[in-house]
Amino acid sequence: MRRYGLIGYPLSHSFSQKYFTEKFRREGITDCVYENFPLETIDEFAALIQSQPGLNGLNVTIPYKEKVIPFLSAQSNVVKSIGACNCIRIENGMLTGHNTDVVGFEESLRPLLQPHHRKALVLGTGGAAKAVHYVLDKLGIAFYEVSRTPGNARQLSYQQVDETVIQEHEVIINTSPLGMYPNVNECPALPYQALTPKHYLFDLVYNPDKTLFLQKGEEQGAAIKNGHDMLIIQAEESWRIWSM
Repeated sequence: MRRYGLIGYPLSHSFSQKYFTEKFRREGITDCVYENFPLETIDEFAALIQSQPGLNGLNVTIPYKEKVIPFLSAQSNVVKSIGACNCIRIENGMLTGHNTDVVGFEESLRPLLQPHHRKALVLGTGGAAKAVHYVLDKLGIAFYEVSRTPGNARQLSYQQVDETVIQEHEVIINTSPLGMYPNVNECPALPYQALTPKHYLFDLVYNPDKTLFLQKGEEQGAAIKNGHDMLIIQAEESWRIWSM
């Protein structure tokens, strides 16, 4: 039996276990199982690996995409570049870190991108944001991060994001958990009234399907997309890596 799983905390609303369990059933894969491993701290990771010698691969979610890196035996070039890992291949005791968020985000973002989408705001500064930065750099889209505690020249505070900033940045990507179930009445503090039909709002959150962030964008005529397609693409990329 090949065993795969997800580490993070909490995992009560995990997409991955349901997705892979259904995938295995649908495709007649009878020798694989996918489990959740909620770790209250990353310090529990080494003990997990020791206690589960049959593991072949792991996905990594909030809040451990960066914290897991010191435990890796090797890293893909993307992980080395961005400092975030969401997929681990385990073979002969070697833990090799990969980042499938990059593939998932790029392929999901592209269909609604327009030629005028040349500047972006990235809300949040965690591990998922690093994958977003990598893709935006690759696509030549200039961006600012928006943080509650800005610490460098590429970061703005939410207080600095006024109507003019919104008008100048027509792609807005939420990488924070704001608005995720069960906190569906939350959203990033932005002047949404400045949005126009030229804007494109992308939310990495996928539950609910339409967060308050996306609802407010839609009300102004903006193009909107949630993180569901990104999740499916990154999950299939994880499976490709584990099956190499």
